[in-house]
Amino acid sequence: MLEAFFQFNDLGEVKETLSMMLQCSVQPKVRIRKEPAEIFHLYQSLRSLVRAGRLIGGKAKKEMFSASENIPLIIPNSLSKEEYQNPVRVFRNAFKVCSLKEYDEFLSTMVYFSLGNSRCDQENRIVIPYIQLVKMLDAAWLIVERNSK
Repeated sequence: MLEAFFQFNDLGEVKETLSMMLQCSVQPKVRIRKEPAEIFHLYQSLRSLVRAGRLIGGKAKKEMFSASENIPLIIPNSLSKEEYQNPVRVFRNAFKVCSLKEYDEFLSTMVYFSLGNSRCDQENRIVIPYIQLVKMLDAAWLIVERNSK
C-alpha cells in the first residue's frame, strides 16, 4: 500500500499541497490554485495512507522497519531520532493523538475549506492532525525506502 502511494504521489509535492491546503483553510476568501480533481485524488490517497498507517501501527513488529545503527546526517525534519530509527512508532503515536475519525474529519475539512471561499474557524482542530499526518508521510517514505534496499 505504501509503495503504491509513493508511485503515484511525490513526497515533497504532497507535503507542499497539504501545507497550502492548511493555509487556505484558515485564511478567509482564499482558495487553493490546484485543480479540484487533483485535491480530491490527494484526499483519497491520504485517507488510504492513514488507514494503512493504522494497520502498521497496530500490527507491525517493532523490528520490522527499524534502521541500522548508523544514522545519516539528514533525517526528515518532522521526525525525532527515535522515530527515524523506528518509523512504526510514528504510526502508533499518531493514533494515540487522534482517532481514525478525527483524521477523516481533518481531511474532509481541509478539502472543503481549501476549495471554497470560507475559512475554518477551529484552527486547533486541524493543526494537530496536520502535524501527525506530515510525520506519517515521512515515516511511510522511510519504510518504503528501507524495504527497497
